[in-house]
Amino acid sequence: MLRPELIMLVSVILGGFSVYLVVSVLLTQNRDNEVLSWANGNEPIKSKSPLINAARPLVHQFVLKYVKNFKNPDSIKKIERLILTSGLNRELNVDEFIGFKIFWGIAFPLFVGVLNFAYDFGLPVLFLIPLAIVGWSFPNIYAKNQKKIRETAIRIDLPFFADLLALSTEAGLDFVGAIQKIVDKASGSVLADELEIVLKDIKLGSSRADALKGLSLRCDLMEMTSFVAVLIDADATGASISKVLKDQSEQIRLERFVRAEKSGAKASQLILFPIVFFIVPAVFIVIFGPVVLSMMSGGN
Repeated sequence: MLRPELIMLVSVILGGFSVYLVVSVLLTQNRDNEVLSWANGNEPIKSKSPLINAARPLVHQFVLKYVKNFKNPDSIKKIERLILTSGLNRELNVDEFIGFKIFWGIAFPLFVGVLNFAYDFGLPVLFLIPLAIVGWSFPNIYAKNQKKIRETAIRIDLPFFADLLALSTEAGLDFVGAIQKIVDKASGSVLADELEIVLKDIKLGSSRADALKGLSLRCDLMEMTSFVAVLIDADATGASISKVLKDQSEQIRLERFVRAEKSGAKASQLILFPIVFFIVPAVFIVIFGPVVLSMMSGGN
């Protein structure tokens, strides 16, 4: 049963704590650039996740100072790769990522624990442990989900972009100019954004091969790795880029068709389970149910 005195107490505590957090964040100098240490010197862009944007000031204010206690070389490399391949490298860095893991690992069980206390749900204390694990894993789950979304978008656009690159090079543009033309025409696409980074790397002095290798590393797809390897080889040997691009486009479409066939075969196997255990029994009940009932009642 709801206890008004407990609700009043919890409301006062949470209200006071909220005021403290807001005042602390507002009065503290903004040290985001110093703490995050972005390689390019730029501030992080606004995240697509409202949870990240809402929690970022609190993470900067109260959590980042403890991040160094949770860092080790192996975890740093894994987190760096996850951030890079999920496209979050302009939103988060390793320190912030670990800070969010700590924050949500504490905030999830704390929030549920306060509700449990205020509304007397009767949840055991041990129930909060899985919530802490879920909160700790939440940034990883979000990053892996973003990675899957990026992979799907890149797989869809890659054959089309290869055709456009081939047409542009056949029309007289060099490879860099063809990439620039696609970036201008296809803004907003995941692959177009990655190609824009390739152009920036080349303008900053990176070789074409290194810029393309960076593209392969950020996308982390077998198709893109093969595509980049062929382009680098063609560039080194002086082969026709347009011919290579056309061949790669056909190969990528063929691989996508084979992957779709495999997915269809898996789907046909998975549908056997509901058919055998749900649909077939229901059909037998509808067909033979009246017969069995009639026999049990003696034919009356």
